[in-house]
Amino acid sequence: MFVREDIRNIAIIAHVDHGKTTLVDQMLRQGGVFRENQQVQDRVMDSNDLERERGITILSKNTAIRYKGLKINIIDTPGHADFGGEVERVLKMVNGVLLLVDAFEGPMPQTKFVLKKALELKHPVIVVINKIDRPEARPSEVIDEVLDLFIELEAAEEQLDCPFVFASAREGTAFLDINEKGMNILPLFDVIQQYIPAPSGDLEGPLQILVSTIDYNDYVGRIAIGKVDRGRILNGQDALLCNVNGGQRKVKITNLYQFEGLKRTPVEAAQLGDIVAVSGVEGINIGETICEISHPEPLPFVNISQPTISMTFSVNTSPFAGQDGRYVTSRNLRDRLFKEVYTDVSLRVEETDSPDAFKVSGRGELHLSILIENMRRQGYEFQVSKPSVIYKEIDEKLHEPMELVTIDVPEKYAGTVIEKMGSRKGEMVNMVTGKGGNVRLEFSIPARGLFGYRSEFMTDTRGEGILNSAFNGYQPFKGEIATRNQGSLVAFETGEAVSYGIFNAQERGHMFISPGMKVYEGMVVGENSRQGDIEVNVCKRKHATNIRASGSDEAIRLVPPKILSLEQALEFIDEDELVEITPKTMRIRKAILNTSMRKRAARNKG
Repeated sequence: MFVREDIRNIAIIAHVDHGKTTLVDQMLRQGGVFRENQQVQDRVMDSNDLERERGITILSKNTAIRYKGLKINIIDTPGHADFGGEVERVLKMVNGVLLLVDAFEGPMPQTKFVLKKALELKHPVIVVINKIDRPEARPSEVIDEVLDLFIELEAAEEQLDCPFVFASAREGTAFLDINEKGMNILPLFDVIQQYIPAPSGDLEGPLQILVSTIDYNDYVGRIAIGKVDRGRILNGQDALLCNVNGGQRKVKITNLYQFEGLKRTPVEAAQLGDIVAVSGVEGINIGETICEISHPEPLPFVNISQPTISMTFSVNTSPFAGQDGRYVTSRNLRDRLFKEVYTDVSLRVEETDSPDAFKVSGRGELHLSILIENMRRQGYEFQVSKPSVIYKEIDEKLHEPMELVTIDVPEKYAGTVIEKMGSRKGEMVNMVTGKGGNVRLEFSIPARGLFGYRSEFMTDTRGEGILNSAFNGYQPFKGEIATRNQGSLVAFETGEAVSYGIFNAQERGHMFISPGMKVYEGMVVGENSRQGDIEVNVCKRKHATNIRASGSDEAIRLVPPKILSLEQALEFIDEDELVEITPKTMRIRKAILNTSMRKRAARNKG
């Protein structure tokens, strides 16, 4: 067996906002990737506009640094539960993981999810306790919590004997003794070299590369990324592309790259243990294996967790359709959605009875809202339905997806949160009182119980609460959950909203629009403060007369409109409503726009 002592392949896994991308920044800086005088932006691995705006990692990314003659291939992974599919598949490319844990928050739901996947693959784990410089840091307790999590997940004995590194990613320091003060990040590199096993296997055997990630470039098309599991690969060689279902076809490797820093560098050859990128192979997909022509042996691919929620994406049918978007037809929508499936293995797209609508299933609301936002920025115009959970029949009983929710709130809001979660069929599984008057609550709750709750939660906790959730398997159906208590304010006619019309309508509830905005019949222009929908005429103007009584011209005072984000709009809409998405605007509308037809449909349904 051949061992590549000059290389280490690691993935960095963590819960969202535990400092993973900041740590990678420091590893790149101190690993000599940048010149001394080079200006580099923070979170350099978050290259996507959406990632930089939201402060989260959405896509897994490869990079590499060199240290004492050693090449360390690093994969930066997403920390949000909705992008767990990205983490699951890239773990096949590495020989060990860095588990990053906040020195104050400790292990969170996503920490448990990603660690479970790493332990199942028998990967050794280096635990990095980050943000050690936080005033409220509690590293000793966090170490105990991490070890408890290892035991809960039935880690092997050698995995339990893992090294702990203390770090401040922001300061760029790492150290092995909690009583010492670090000077740089180099001790972490030493631990990686000593503890993460070098890639090993059959160097002289026939080629095998499992495709774990797909990138896309307008010039060269699809770029497949994977680790050389066996043998060697040469630029320009002929190979066989195999899938687990037995399909095979001959391909030619036209371009071969390896990762150096933030760049893909062209190479003529690569061998066992190298992480490579291959372009020029048309139609290559995640989970396929690049093999020697004479030895078609596909490698098994990791079982990706199934989607838990679905939405209907359809062609925009509003009166304002086609005014903003470049891509508005059903063919445009279909091509874009099926293209996304090639790079996102957690996504499912299915045809429906209508040629203008497609059922799209994903891991969570954020997973699908990121897809919607990307499509909107690319010039697509379409409409989406309310998210719905995907049920399963297990032993002839209806089961539904559950979420493990961790909530950190000031103690004074705990009662309100417990009451609201209880009304949504949430069951409390743990409650811990922390420092500074904060409480950590853990609930098991149906995924549908969280729809519409996040914005309500922020209101209830005055913005001081933190809510995190992760998929927690399927359980028997928990019964009906009361839907939202408020109805919608629906525009009565098409036209331009004016101050006088909005002033009269705002007494009914919160408005979503401001004067000057164009509206159409059936468009939702606000939230009713009570149950049921109300038609309002926001285009109504004040009649002009030549007689004025004293005090009749008092100034109209408008309440500022409530501007909904995409996630808030998806949480707000009811079963009979849609969100209209265009590159410039986002509107909530009724599925049936005509007032009399909508009332007739409601009567027939009743």
